Parts: sequence; structure tokens; C-alpha cells
Amino acid sequence: MKVEKREFRIQNVVATAAFNPVDLDAVVKAFPDVDYRPEVFPGLPFRLKKPKTCTLIFNSGKMVCTGAKSEKEARKAILKVAKELRTAGIIITGKPEITIQNIVASGSLGGPVDLEGLCERTRVGGSVMYEPEQFPGLIYRMERPKVVFLIYSNGKIVCVGAKKEEEIYEAIESLRRRLEELGVLHEEMP
Repeated sequence: MKVEKREFRIQNVVATAAFNPVDLDAVVKAFPDVDYRPEVFPGLPFRLKKPKTCTLIFNSGKMVCTGAKSEKEARKAILKVAKELRTAGIIITGKPEITIQNIVASGSLGGPVDLEGLCERTRVGGSVMYEPEQFPGLIYRMERPKVVFLIYSNGKIVCVGAKKEEEIYEAIESLRRRLEELGVLHEEMP
């Protein structure tokens, strides 16, 4: 069964970029609504309504954008922050190299998973950790693509660590296929 994009949702894309050093006090003067408290945290959170993201800006010019729902949206958000800063008279030079650091997705495998059975059977091709007394989900570190899954007995999963959206779908399809081969993924009860 091929993984459908609609079965899974990207919840968060984290991207980074680097510009020239930024005067954060000048940003506070230009945007009085920002909540910058350097004594608590050195980054200035710059929130956008569209796309709904938060970009942390550091004095060094490094930026970390969170909250985007796609790679494209993350890139768009960083460029929009830079444009808004330039428009306010903050010196931002060049076009940065934007790097996707992490993509988080969640969804369902379409049926319950026998987590105890999964632990008992052959390795799934990565490392598995399951301690139900500590945490209700099984942690599975996949080697290719390099992602980490949280797998719950009801078939819900969370996938973290991907650098590209395609890796999410490739990893989920590989996981589903392997769980079916091991006989631990069951069809949903009517």
C-alpha cells in the first residue's frame, strides 16, 4: 500500500539561515511589538502571521525559523523576515543559504501495531527502544532515510529528523512495508 500524502501531515519545518550581524536593539526600536529579553534568551523571536512562523534572530545574523508547514513555507518565511527588516532600515545583506534542519510529521499507519510483537521479532533495520512503563510509544531509529519514529499501539506515528519532505514519505512507506512483513501491523477493526 503506497503512502498517501493526505494520510500524514507535516507539523513543523525547522530551517536556518545566516546573514550579516544584526543589531537586535535596532530591531526592537523598529518593531516595538517584538518580545526580546536578552537576559533570558539571546535570540529575538520575530513572528509572522503569514506564513505563521517564528524566526529567532541572533546578533550574529543567524536565524532559525520554526512553525512552517513545508520546506517552501520555511524558505518564504526567512526571506520575508529579511525583507521586513530591510524595509525597516535594518542592514541585511545578501541572499542567505537556507538549510532545512528538521521536518516533523504525524499521521496514522491505518491500523493498530503490536509493539510487543515488534520488539520480539527480527530487527526492523535500525534500533528499537520500547519501555511501556516509561513511555507508551516505541522509538524506532531508521537508518535509511535517517529519521526517528515514535510508534504507538493505535497505529499513530510521529516522524522526526527528515531534511526533505520526500524523506518523510519514503520512510513511512518503508516502515509500513516492514511492519506488514513482520505481521505486527493489523487492519483497523470495523
